[in-house]
Amino acid sequence: MEINPGSLQWRDAYKLLVGSILPRPIAFVSTIDKNGIANAAPFSFFTAICADPMLICFSPMRRGTDGAKKDTLLNIEENGQFVINIVSSDMAEQMNDCAVEFPLEVDEIEKTGLTKEDSVTVKVPRIKESSVHLECRLHQVLDFGDHPGAGSLVIGKVTHVHVSDDLYQDGKIDSGKLKPIGRMAGNTYTNPVADLFEIIRRTEAR
Repeated sequence: MEINPGSLQWRDAYKLLVGSILPRPIAFVSTIDKNGIANAAPFSFFTAICADPMLICFSPMRRGTDGAKKDTLLNIEENGQFVINIVSSDMAEQMNDCAVEFPLEVDEIEKTGLTKEDSVTVKVPRIKESSVHLECRLHQVLDFGDHPGAGSLVIGKVTHVHVSDDLYQDGKIDSGKLKPIGRMAGNTYTNPVADLFEIIRRTEAR
């Protein structure tokens, strides 16, 4: 099968992407609006950029109905702060609940039964149920269109990291205890630590 992306409707292009790039880590992003109301939303277009400076990025797509920016992006553009809360399997359902488009006046963290906790370097609350938090200040936003199917790349500089004490030892996070989940296609998720295997990086070709 040979596919020309230019021939696809955006929803079909989206399905092709999310069915190919697997599994995808989930950025559970908390933000606040100008009135201090908290927002939390999951994004599976998420990765690290570099370690020095410590930069991460995630991509909120435009709303599929009208091409409008999502609340997360609007809040970040307004105050330049956000927190990435890493999703463990025991908070997956509440993370999914936050994908609902609640009215602006609803505090989504409280609405879904999650717990707000003060951050150290930003005014945005982190989500207590998460075992790893990356507090971020906005570094750059790149916009790629303003229509349904378009999106933005949000680059954040990590200003503080919180890791639960039982996960962190000798400068490393125990992924087995973290129990992270990944996004597959459709409504499917995966626990990537359930079937681990090791490949040692070679110093020279075989």
